[in-house]
Amino acid sequence: MFSAYTTLFRTPGAMKFSISGLIGRMPISMDSLALIFIVVAVSDSYALAGALSAVASIVISIANPFWSRLADRIGQRKMLMRVVPMKIIGLSLFIALVMNGAPVWTWFVSIILAELAAINTGGLVRRRWLHVLSPDKSTTAEDETDKHVVNTAYSYEALMDEVVFIVGPITATACATSIAPAAGLIAGMILMSIGLPLFAMQRATEPPPSPVRVKDPHPPVIGIPIVQAIALATTFTGGFFGAISITVVGFAESQGAKSYSGLLLGIWASGSAVMAIINGLIKWKTPYVGRFLIFLTALTTLSIPFIFVDSIFWLAIALFFNGFAIAPLIVNAYGVVQEVVPSEQITESFTWVVAGMPLGGAISSALGGWIIDTYGAQTAFWVPLGFMCAALLATLPYFRVYKGLIHYSLNRD
Repeated sequence: MFSAYTTLFRTPGAMKFSISGLIGRMPISMDSLALIFIVVAVSDSYALAGALSAVASIVISIANPFWSRLADRIGQRKMLMRVVPMKIIGLSLFIALVMNGAPVWTWFVSIILAELAAINTGGLVRRRWLHVLSPDKSTTAEDETDKHVVNTAYSYEALMDEVVFIVGPITATACATSIAPAAGLIAGMILMSIGLPLFAMQRATEPPPSPVRVKDPHPPVIGIPIVQAIALATTFTGGFFGAISITVVGFAESQGAKSYSGLLLGIWASGSAVMAIINGLIKWKTPYVGRFLIFLTALTTLSIPFIFVDSIFWLAIALFFNGFAIAPLIVNAYGVVQEVVPSEQITESFTWVVAGMPLGGAISSALGGWIIDTYGAQTAFWVPLGFMCAALLATLPYFRVYKGLIHYSLNRD
């Protein structure tokens, strides 16, 4: 049953880049929550915290595809050598301005500068898995590699993502509430400055760069209809994630249990981690695109209980079961785009899977923060449900695209 996982663990160099990538992407689960803590501590305004999170998320959505496309062109190591120092300097400036009472507009400028260096570390790690699992590195990995092992690799990294989202929020909360409001952001910076350089040092498993072609140059992958279809749906799903994060913090504070915020988000990630492991064990017959639609529907359905919770206990239960649909949804989103893009653009395509999520989170964080301040955290739970309904509706304009890919996948297999 676990033979596919055994194959992953025995792959030379794989655990080195996976573990360093795990450390390097810890800030993705810490920064947003840490930003809320530091801003609320100084300004006592969830609306301002939500607005700053929104601006940061918009910039992340713009920066991620740029850096991923550059990684395909010049290589992951050279790209990371440019990005890591930029991010550390930007976040340090933001912390200094907030904690020293600088004008609010400078907070926005500094967070923009910091997030211009945002990268999709998870996409870089998954690209390496395709590289090391492909017998012929010059061809598309999906054509040469056992689909089950690739699915297991994606599921394993989804599990690592959930480890990030279990440990990260708890760490950020503990640092911000027990040490200092800025400690959560500083902890994330330390982890990033350790993990990403270690990841870049793993030269043996780095995919070779693919310089821009003079003849038949590949245009940006977002022009491919199915990539657009996945990116649009996941943009609204990102709104769901962003709304849950800020609403859980607000609800926990309204219940007099603000220190439980990180634990609650960790429970949410635990549910996803359970399904990540199970998803990697299953030899699916349904194509990636069919599974993506199934789990998108499941996540929407499992979001309904949030509007009925009235205590920390029931919120924890709802979060745990809601998490069951998250990892499989993301795994299959990656699988869909991998099938339709040239091998030279896989990192870029992986980034478009999640690039829109911060943009959706930007809108939902601002909206959620305003509703918490105005109507209370209980009412704000309608925001994540609304975004998941929007994600389902976003699939309708691409109905023929989804249907065509399902038909193609079934006939090919």
